[in-house]
Amino acid sequence: MASPVVSAARARLALFLAAGLALGALAAVVLVPNVRERLFTPLKISSVGRALVGGPFTLTDHTGKRVSDTDFRGKFLLVVFGFTFCPDVCPSELQLISAALDALGPKAERIVPLFITIDPERDTPGQLATYVKSFHPRLIGLTGTPSEIEAVAKEYRVYVRKAPDPKSTAGYSMDHSALIYLMGPDGAYLAHFTPGIGVETLGQRLSGLVG
Repeated sequence: MASPVVSAARARLALFLAAGLALGALAAVVLVPNVRERLFTPLKISSVGRALVGGPFTLTDHTGKRVSDTDFRGKFLLVVFGFTFCPDVCPSELQLISAALDALGPKAERIVPLFITIDPERDTPGQLATYVKSFHPRLIGLTGTPSEIEAVAKEYRVYVRKAPDPKSTAGYSMDHSALIYLMGPDGAYLAHFTPGIGVETLGQRLSGLVG
C-alpha cells in the first residue's frame, strides 16, 4: 500500500500534467492558424439530390403515335400506372384525377394526365383509346412492348406482378402499386398522392404545386 506522501506526490504530478495539457491546447488555439475555426465552427452537413422516381421513356400513345418524356417538357405530368381490365382501383384513380383537373379550372391546362399501362399484352393503342375517353378528354394512354413497360415501371418504382385469375378470360390479372405521381416541367419528381386523397384535397395540392 502506497504511503500518504507517495499518494500526494502522484496527485500533484497528475494535476501538473493536466494543467500542462490545458495550457498547451490554449496556446494552440491562440497561436496556430485555423485551429480556432476547426474546433469551434459548427459542423455543416449539406444534402443535395433528387428523388429517384421517373426517368426517360419512349412509348406509344392511344392514337398509335410514338412519344417520349421530352415531348411533355414545359408541362406538369400527372402519371398513373394501371391497366384497362382493372376492376376497381384504376377507374377510381382516373375518376379522381378527372374531377380534380376539372376543379382546377385554367390551371389544369398546365397539367398533362398520363395513364401508363402495365398490361401491354392486352392494352393495345385501340384498347386504350376506348378506355381513356371514358374519363377525361385530355387523358393520354400509353403502352409499349413488354420491355418498354417494364423499364418505365422500374423508373417510377412501381410494383407489378402478373397473377393467375381464373375469372379473367385471359387467365390472369395484374397486381400493382397505386400511386399518382406529379412530375415537374423539367421531368423531375415533385410529389405523389394516394387514391384515397379525395378530390378537394388533390385539387388544392395540385393548385399549390403548379402555381
